[in-house]
Amino acid sequence: MPDGSLAPMTSPLAALWNTAADAQRRREQRKPVLIVLHQHLSNPGHVANWFRAHGFPLDIRRPRYGEKLPETLEHHTGAVIFGGPQSANDNEEFLRIETEWISVALKEEKPFFGICLGAQMLARNLGATVDFHDEGHAEMGYYPLHPTAQGKALFDWPSHVYQWHREGFTLPDGATLLAGG
Repeated sequence: MPDGSLAPMTSPLAALWNTAADAQRRREQRKPVLIVLHQHLSNPGHVANWFRAHGFPLDIRRPRYGEKLPETLEHHTGAVIFGGPQSANDNEEFLRIETEWISVALKEEKPFFGICLGAQMLARNLGATVDFHDEGHAEMGYYPLHPTAQGKALFDWPSHVYQWHREGFTLPDGATLLAGG
């Protein structure tokens, strides 16, 4: 071509190549998802597999063990805070810091997903109550998970998940329940 640029490839193979190259570029440009864990041996399991399958790198941190949370999520797609043996009501500094930090994701309007303890912390951050079940119920083992219509629209949920808790929380004002157990 006179201007020194290359002519576009027009064959079906070129279209496939360009699509594959574009998809790879998009994957490379995706910002990582911040994953927050609460135990040394914990791992993000199926959640990590889902993010990786959709091209998202992971930034895994354990604040309980001195790994700091980022001051901003500018370089992250969003955040997931997982569960742990703690309660959002425990008086441990790392829990207070994590609970307050959730405001970063909310103020920056980044996607945030709380699982078990992470959901408790989100509820507390938004002014809801985390407390024991009125009738003293506790769950330890595999229990059914009941996604709502809004939850089903996001992704496929497992029918049962391992749960170990004796607390629940009220739904904060304006929140959307995605699943119950």
